[in-house]
Amino acid sequence: MSDYNVQVYFGEGRGKTNAAIGQCIRAISQDQQVIIIQFLKGRDTDALRCLEQFEDNARLFCFEKFERFYKDLSEEEQKDERGHLRNGISYAKKVAEIGECDLLVLDEVLGMVDLGIITREDLEQIIATCRGNCSLVMTGMKCPEEILPLADIATRFCAVEV
Repeated sequence: MSDYNVQVYFGEGRGKTNAAIGQCIRAISQDQQVIIIQFLKGRDTDALRCLEQFEDNARLFCFEKFERFYKDLSEEEQKDERGHLRNGISYAKKVAEIGECDLLVLDEVLGMVDLGIITREDLEQIIATCRGNCSLVMTGMKCPEEILPLADIATRFCAVEV
């Protein structure tokens, strides 16, 4: 990831997290350090478990308290979970600031803007901080229009009826 690019995977279709995992494997194969922070999926990290075998190069973080997806929580549980999710964003900002890794993956972070948990400005700050420090991959269903021009690569995933 020597060009320190910003990639966005978004849309209603499936495969965004898997595409991000592909970027992780690519970075790991080049002996780079990868940090993945997963949001809104509860403590469900099944899709990312394949990276556990690369523990020397890849670290996975989930700041959520509940096992269930955010959308499946009660209003009170969601309110509680928001603080945990914001802690994950604070950690992402710190990682980007100090250049702790070569590739930072923020899985489902775009959904946090859509839900009002973080602001678009929070994402813009992370993007700006990553430039020159590490590559960044962000995933989620909806991408704020203002974020797309800040990406070097943006891929929209859509389901095709077959």
